[in-house]
Amino acid sequence: MDDRPVFRDAIGVLTSWDDHGLTVVPRSGDPVAFEEKLLVAGKAVPLFPARRAALPEASPAELQRIAARSWSAVEQEPLGAWTLRASAGFTRRANSVQTLGEPGLPLDEALAAVRAWYAARGLPAWVEVCTPGSPQELRAEPGRLGAAHSPTLVQVAPLAPLARSGAGHDRVRLSRTAGPEWMSLYRQVSDDPAVEEAARRLLHGGPSVWFATVPGAAGQPPLAIGRCVIDGPWACFGAVEVAPHARRAGLATTLMAVLAARSAEEGATGAYLQVEADNDGAIALYDGLGFTTSHTYHYARLPQE
Repeated sequence: MDDRPVFRDAIGVLTSWDDHGLTVVPRSGDPVAFEEKLLVAGKAVPLFPARRAALPEASPAELQRIAARSWSAVEQEPLGAWTLRASAGFTRRANSVQTLGEPGLPLDEALAAVRAWYAARGLPAWVEVCTPGSPQELRAEPGRLGAAHSPTLVQVAPLAPLARSGAGHDRVRLSRTAGPEWMSLYRQVSDDPAVEEAARRLLHGGPSVWFATVPGAAGQPPLAIGRCVIDGPWACFGAVEVAPHARRAGLATTLMAVLAARSAEEGATGAYLQVEADNDGAIALYDGLGFTTSHTYHYARLPQE
């Protein structure tokens, strides 16, 4: 009788190691969890190399809908082809109506319905206007909606070159959840419990969500963080933050490269992100990483009647 022990491999991303044991997320399939006493040996395995592939095809409207899934509002309701979104006021993107296609009503009636929907929730009525993508009637009459706010570029890039950029990839830690360390560097936190709950739901919502952290010294906040949502052939990059004292050291590039490599392991071939048009520093970084602008959008706040 053979009494030799039987060993098994668990190959993937180590997402947790605590008193409850270890959890490894493989390239495909469900997470593998086991007790620490079962661990015999471990070694670092490089992420699967990203293969060169053409940038996926997506119209501006399609990419906006994909982006909406990466930041899925707590409450959503259709208005024709439009989508009303509310999330306790946390971020304008999750508390505005996405106006892709036609609302199924004359424009004045549709805007009145939007105003009423947000008023019922104690929120201002923000309209997301995408160029192109939103109805021409909305884009042609900006004065009708009020002043334009937060003009934003939606930029795209092939994933493979991004995955090979940067250095020091072993400094980056990946996780499926935004723990206290990650949240400590995230700028959008709030003391309001309802807003905090909406923030956590938004951050963790999406088809396949990963959080990246470059840890600081022992007991110190992280040096950099980032978030990525993989949705079919597209990977959305966001919440990229670098501590002020750690900037200009390439950490944002390194962090994005690791997230890109992980996205490639799940089959993505294209990257996209959203950056406000006046953020010159971020735009210069993304230009250097090969991103180009697909389309733009802005917000308008409907005047109260």
